[in-house]
Amino acid sequence: MDQPHSALGHGLAAAAARDFPAGATAPASLLAQLRPALLLFALLLAVTGLAYPLGVTALAQALFPAQANGSLVERDGRVVGSALIGQGFADARHFAGRPSATSPEPWNASGSGGSNLGPGNPALTDAVRARVAALRALDPGNTAPVPVDLVTASASGLDPHISRAAADWQAARVARATGLPEARVRELIVAHTEDRLAGWLGEPRVNVLALNLALDAALQAAPRDRAPTAPPATPSDATPPAAR
Repeated sequence: MDQPHSALGHGLAAAAARDFPAGATAPASLLAQLRPALLLFALLLAVTGLAYPLGVTALAQALFPAQANGSLVERDGRVVGSALIGQGFADARHFAGRPSATSPEPWNASGSGGSNLGPGNPALTDAVRARVAALRALDPGNTAPVPVDLVTASASGLDPHISRAAADWQAARVARATGLPEARVRELIVAHTEDRLAGWLGEPRVNVLALNLALDAALQAAPRDRAPTAPPATPSDATPPAAR
């Protein structure tokens, strides 16, 4: 009855003798096994935690400094936004961008996200109707269908672009509000229309911030008796709730 236990004891003794030769201690053997792992960990930490990030940062700053620093847009030496992040424009003399569903407030760059409302959700239907009504109130004479991107938020909630159709839909209103000729406003739209990526990917689009800054510049260059001066194209805290 004791033979199995005796065999087990002999096996454990043999394993101990193999792992801990005569004169060796268990802690010394453990350190010998841990040393390569610790060295490898330190090496990987230095490469992936220090050398790689620093190298990529230095390369980006050398080759693409504007993009590496957030594609910031400046006006008169002051940062007014980013070419990659949408913002709200409530003034009728500016082009409106896409609505934003970020929380706890619209166009929150630190909380990118969509509303996650499905097409059959009544809340989405109500929100779209409210946004259409707000746009119609700004331009009652415009009976053309409202482009879908003016009444729906993007997946990120921070899309800085609108479609060419959305910009054209607002041209007449902006021309009346600024006093600029509508033909001049449409010239600005054409000048700031970005083509498809690589000529085939996506659709032509207009960066709203860049267009509004160009509009401000055109207003400053226009005779003062022709057009009122629009406030700088910066984020507005008074964005109508319907546009959110």
